[in-house]
Amino acid sequence: MRFEFRALPARVLFGAGRRRETPELARQLGCTRPLIISTPEQKDLADAIASLFSEARAHVFSEAAMHTPWNVTSRALAVAQGTGADSLIAVGGGSAIGLAKALALRTGLPQIALPTTYAGSEVTPIIGETQDGEKRTRRTLDVLPEAVIYDVDLTLTLPARLSAMSGLNAMAHAVEALYAVDANPVTSIMAEQGIAALAAALPEILANPASRDARSRAQYGAWLCGTCLGSVGMALHHKVCHVLGGTFDLPHADTHAIMLAHVVAYQAGAAPHAMRRIARALGADDAWTGLHALGTRLHVPRSLAEIGMPHEGIGRAAELVLRETYANPRTPDHDSIRAMLERAWRGAAPQPDAL
Repeated sequence: MRFEFRALPARVLFGAGRRRETPELARQLGCTRPLIISTPEQKDLADAIASLFSEARAHVFSEAAMHTPWNVTSRALAVAQGTGADSLIAVGGGSAIGLAKALALRTGLPQIALPTTYAGSEVTPIIGETQDGEKRTRRTLDVLPEAVIYDVDLTLTLPARLSAMSGLNAMAHAVEALYAVDANPVTSIMAEQGIAALAAALPEILANPASRDARSRAQYGAWLCGTCLGSVGMALHHKVCHVLGGTFDLPHADTHAIMLAHVVAYQAGAAPHAMRRIARALGADDAWTGLHALGTRLHVPRSLAEIGMPHEGIGRAAELVLRETYANPRTPDHDSIRAMLERAWRGAAPQPDAL
């Protein structure tokens, strides 16, 4: 056996009520004047975290937006510099965490993340930014948060439908980790367990959104899945979703939820071992049918058309997917990518192609 595993240098605090430890955690990082980042919808929560700091030393920037657009980053950068912020605290999902990463990249400020969704970005050294209609992604430890607080109480108000889509987004990280070019036994164990945890917890959350037990298990699964994404490379699924989101401004989690089963079906013949592990984690006969069935059970959107993807954009999307491709078990080509996107646009069942 021969492999390489790199543990990421981040501290994780897990447990109900631990958001109250944010000021002490900041102090341990040598910080007392944070800029707290959220979306407009999460401003009240950001204000609540700011109130934990003494003498009104925390400032709030509540304009984070999906896909980390550069115009928002530039405004936030001016606020960080103008307030003399010595740290960044992201409260929310991928939009808030992505903006904090963009600021950290340019300022070197330490970060604390308090995720309210299951997206997993908080434990990855990956940043995706959008400028001039194109989303570009890179990997650097400069954007990895120094600490993450997983407080299940912060997820209780996440609507069940959004919980389902966010959970499938997280699951995509683990799925791709199983067939990543640099996959290893450690991340593969985490990936399978993360998929299984989310597959069991998400239907329970849909049935009982107030279940702390189900939400805690989903949070645990999301942490495992995100850690996989942070430890090994991305592949075709993430490339497709970055193209669709950045080019057509499609909602991030919805896009992941729709595309996951289709991309897994596309990969099926080239990654049989990964397919068996995914199916086992889902308790399904096949990986792609299991993922499709889970999405149906969770009532997530089924088609790209449903979330605003223009049909005339499919050809353009296929071209962009093939530009600067990520390492992938199956070498993609324009015709097969376009056919996969056509099926996803219509909401048809995922279909494995002959290699």
